Amino acid sequence: MATLETSRPAAALYAGLSLRQWQGAGLIAVLVVACVLPFGLSSYHLFQATQVLVYAIVLLGLNILTGYNGQISLGHGAFYAIGAYTTAILLDKTGVPYWATIPLAGAICLGAGFLFGLPALRLEGLYLALATFALSVATPQILKYKAWEHYTGGVQGIVITKPDAPGGLPLDSDQWLYFFCLAWTLPLFVVGWNLLRGRTGRAMVAIRDHPLAAATMGINTAMYKSLTFGVSAMFTGVAGGLSALVAQFVSPDSFAFFPTSISFLVGIVVGGIGSISGAIFGAIIIEFIPNYADQISKAAPWAVYGIFLIVFMYVMPTGIAGLIRMLGLQLKRLAAAGRGR
Repeated sequence: MATLETSRPAAALYAGLSLRQWQGAGLIAVLVVACVLPFGLSSYHLFQATQVLVYAIVLLGLNILTGYNGQISLGHGAFYAIGAYTTAILLDKTGVPYWATIPLAGAICLGAGFLFGLPALRLEGLYLALATFALSVATPQILKYKAWEHYTGGVQGIVITKPDAPGGLPLDSDQWLYFFCLAWTLPLFVVGWNLLRGRTGRAMVAIRDHPLAAATMGINTAMYKSLTFGVSAMFTGVAGGLSALVAQFVSPDSFAFFPTSISFLVGIVVGGIGSISGAIFGAIIIEFIPNYADQISKAAPWAVYGIFLIVFMYVMPTGIAGLIRMLGLQLKRLAAAGRGR
């Protein structure tokens, strides 16, 4: 009874607004914070915030594939590398402006993901995961191949110049790059939301949950799986191109299977698999938790990181987004109970 009484103010507040109004208010608050954030951070912390935006795009793409379509991928580090190298090579070898390299990186990864998805249709579950694992492991070695060293820079990689703010905007290069990444993140999340809330999203989930029933209902499972793989790779390629601009450098070792592809998988699980907002939470986790683990123990940072993950999974088995959803439902029940009294 005491718990119910103390929860009544929160329940009453929750009852005053509908769920959609709460979501709208929360979205506006997040956008305001995102726009104000770069003006109060140091260069290093602004770099971290920009990386969170980049990782959020990757995790959204991977969540579309794994969380909503049920295809397990351990190879998205490869598409991340393809996107990054597309931007780096175009900037280093051609006169293409930096902003035009990002859609090109996404288009190339869309094609690569779709083509990879076609033969992968014969594989499911752990076998598909193993195939994508092989792709992720092979990609850094391919980038080191001497025949392509003129373009990829070989083991030395490629150095990129950070773009300046256009049109005399009163922003330094770090602030402009943050807003440039934000300008890609927001539309991609809108695209992802509309995609998953529409007929295509329902078909993806149907294939994930009951592939045989989905095929019986007339859903072209082969085409949907290939297209989902391509769209997921496209998101990751765009993020890879942005990461090249942010880091100002690409090299094969930057895209090793561990920690790149593993971190992406960790991000969608901890953030909340099958959740759009989980991509943001997961991006924050994979950007900041390794740094905190390194500060706690210089000798064994990955051991500390592993302990963090165990605690996260024990406390939040459905991820951060799942925990927030559960708390929202609890508040809704309390609000209904308050109205009933």
